[in-house]
Amino acid sequence: MKIIELDDAELLKRLQSGDREAFNTLYYRYLSKLYSVVYKRVKSKEVAEEIIQELFTTLWVKRADLAIEHAFASYIFTAVKYMVFKYFRSEQVRRTYIDSAKAQYADLDNYTEEAILFEDLNKRFEGALKDLPAKSGHVFRLSRKENKSNKEIAQELNITEKAVEYHITKALAILRANLKDFVPFIFLLTAFYR
Repeated sequence: MKIIELDDAELLKRLQSGDREAFNTLYYRYLSKLYSVVYKRVKSKEVAEEIIQELFTTLWVKRADLAIEHAFASYIFTAVKYMVFKYFRSEQVRRTYIDSAKAQYADLDNYTEEAILFEDLNKRFEGALKDLPAKSGHVFRLSRKENKSNKEIAQELNITEKAVEYHITKALAILRANLKDFVPFIFLLTAFYR
């Protein structure tokens, strides 16, 4: 009797004793059916081939320890089902890791971009401060950089609180005009200098 004509149970016995021909017969007997089952789930030729290759490699390596109580077909299809589950679990972990890494790099990229933009804005802001009329610039710095109240500034400079408000309003108008490219960030910077 040719080996190809043997049933699964006999081939399994021969496989357990290290018979390569029995292994090859089982491999080719189930290859296309297993491939079809795996491919339907993973939708990738390469992944399906890898899973089946791993399944049969494990079968060969652990052949002496196999304790198959039911039909070989039931065993092999159950085994491949668990390997597909394992693949999806590892893919989920991999995707989660990649998504997390992408999010961290995106945050880093956003932070770097924002830091550069803020630095550029800060330089432009400092330049615009230097261009303010002397009195308005001085009042603005006392208000925003030294955090003095309008009353304190008025007393220090011996001017009215209305004059302080006028100079701050004038300074803000000039700064807004000079920094119009940075409109969304002006609020942040003027708040920063408050």
